[in-house]
Amino acid sequence: MVEQIDKEVEAIKVVLTALEPLTPQLRSSVVEYVMKRLGVTVEGQGQPGAPLQPPLQPDLRIRGSGSADLGATPVHIKVFKETKKPRSANEMAALVAYYLSDLAPPGARKHTINTKDIETYFKIAEFPRPEHVKVTLQNAKTAGYFDAIGEGEYKLNAVGHNLVVHSMPRGATAGAATKKKHFKKNRSTAKKKR
Repeated sequence: MVEQIDKEVEAIKVVLTALEPLTPQLRSSVVEYVMKRLGVTVEGQGQPGAPLQPPLQPDLRIRGSGSADLGATPVHIKVFKETKKPRSANEMAALVAYYLSDLAPPGARKHTINTKDIETYFKIAEFPRPEHVKVTLQNAKTAGYFDAIGEGEYKLNAVGHNLVVHSMPRGATAGAATKKKHFKKNRSTAKKKR
């Protein structure tokens, strides 16, 4: 099962890499040809080689809190990374764990994360791969984002979940930090006046 998922992820990466530089019209043409050649039909699309309907786009709207409002369509990890803008390998590890538990296609979902997941999904999302992947997971645990499950497996905890859903991209909650500074400044000014 894991080997099959690895092959599927690698195939998706190859296809995305090949199609990304093309215009939408060329992408459609290439996909139509490949589907016709392989005799593949998409549910609800009719016979092989029939013109494709416009592809479903992930419904990804960012609400003010920084959380994603996601439709039923699975979101691609690269799109999710670009939306959330993780600033470190620790944040990206939390993002990957959240993605795997809540946003990945149903057959690829899982509730724990390991070094293989970091290597695979950092690469697919085009996030710089850390030199020592195992240390990244340990650092993310130390930062409070994960709980160690055992045998190199980690589970995203409430702190990590809140980081991804409510605090990313960073700066989305900058207003709260500014209010705290302003409040402290006013308090210290009031003390001086006494």
